[in-house]
Amino acid sequence: MFWKMESLFVLTLLVLVAEVSFVAADDEAFIGVNIGTDLSDMPHPTQVVALLKAQQIWHVRLYDADRGMLVALANTGIQVMVSVPNEQLLGIGQSNSTAANWVSHNIVAHYPATNITAICVGSEVFTTISNAAPVLVNAMKYIQSALVASNLDRQIKVSTPLSSSIILDSFPPSQAFFNRSWNPVLIPMLNFLQSTGSHLMLNIYPYYDYMQSNGVIPLDYALMKPLAPTKEAVDANTLVHYSNVFDAMVDAAYFAMNFLNFTNIPVMVTESGWPSKGDTNEPDATLDNANTYNSNLIRHVLNKTGTPNHPGIAVSTYIYELYNEDLKPGPVSEKNWGLFNPNGEPIYILHLTGAGLVLANDTTNQTYCTAKEGADPKMLQAALDWACGPGKVNCSALLQGEPCYEPDNVIAHATYAFNSYYNRMGKAPGTCDFNGVAAITTTNPSHGTCLFPGSTGKINGIGNITAPSMNSTSSAPPAQTLYNLGSMSFLLLRVLICSIVFL
Repeated sequence: MFWKMESLFVLTLLVLVAEVSFVAADDEAFIGVNIGTDLSDMPHPTQVVALLKAQQIWHVRLYDADRGMLVALANTGIQVMVSVPNEQLLGIGQSNSTAANWVSHNIVAHYPATNITAICVGSEVFTTISNAAPVLVNAMKYIQSALVASNLDRQIKVSTPLSSSIILDSFPPSQAFFNRSWNPVLIPMLNFLQSTGSHLMLNIYPYYDYMQSNGVIPLDYALMKPLAPTKEAVDANTLVHYSNVFDAMVDAAYFAMNFLNFTNIPVMVTESGWPSKGDTNEPDATLDNANTYNSNLIRHVLNKTGTPNHPGIAVSTYIYELYNEDLKPGPVSEKNWGLFNPNGEPIYILHLTGAGLVLANDTTNQTYCTAKEGADPKMLQAALDWACGPGKVNCSALLQGEPCYEPDNVIAHATYAFNSYYNRMGKAPGTCDFNGVAAITTTNPSHGTCLFPGSTGKINGIGNITAPSMNSTSSAPPAQTLYNLGSMSFLLLRVLICSIVFL
């Protein structure tokens, strides 16, 4: 009995550690990408997902809840924020049953196969469709109630992206406050976010702040370039130094919430970026500036430095956006915020040395790890087994019915596993050997819909596409659900505890 109690105590501690580690992982800063669809040559959802995986993008935000995209994203591990489009906001904000029906069709039908983590209820409602603002909080509450009814409220959070323009007197940040005319909606909204443990979602565009400042904001300050201390902006009230617009605006949001007595709502940036091309009156919308801003932003977020007034606090950020959207109305810059063309080719090569693998889209001098022709099949099989086991490579793409199952032979499967391991280890010397049965090549081994880690995401001659098209109305959920190792381990711990208790 003593052994049972002691084991129970140890296993309980393990569960607590597991729970804490999962929470800590959720608090890690990450970079995501927005996926807009206003382009004349919108890639098929499977092509979009192939690009995301090739670029190591594991967080995306959709501007709707398109079924084709949600099915294509299933079983990929990519975390997805879906949206209630602005045009649906009034209906959902006025009807609990409409909200419940929306959640049933767009969330419950896809979760957990598709890893939906948040719902954005509208976008920049105060500044784009102000007539719907009075029902915004109702819409958020109705969506939340539907999640509670489906027992999904802990896994999926509800919020609404706000334009940073609703923050007035944003510098110095310590004097910032929200536009008071919106307080009747903002205060109950902040109460909702606080009670549900959700983020304040904010869209921050230093490009527009710079353009509208009439020369007051220096370009280097907007682009997040390193500044000498004498050139940094100083908040006279706190004496905190700011080296860029992005940090100052995030801290302004915290101070604005504090002004209304909300002190524990974290900020998430749902849109930020820089256009790579503009009209003649937009001279600073250039490839170089877009590259500089997005590269600096990604490094800044992933370095986990936080902001000057909130050091070390994660500010997860979604880059605007994945593709250039040629159908967007307005000036040339509106059509040129993307990181990629529709064919998967990068608009520019991000300068991300030392920032990890996410969006490392430099395809120059690209190398891959492949199985050697003529290698002993038994040695290849042993190396394949090791890569997919102790080597911790995700080999789910090699399962029957998945993109890289064909051709079903040990050379093809080993090549996929070897290259995945090689990329996972940062292409370090000695990570493409596998007891002599692997070799480095500059030839991309991707084929059809099977896109190898490290490739550009460009797919030629796609065939055998089975995911539904964009805006498909079919509602059958994906049949297969893959659970990550962490969740399975956590489940096994609980099973073990129950087993010991009943011994």
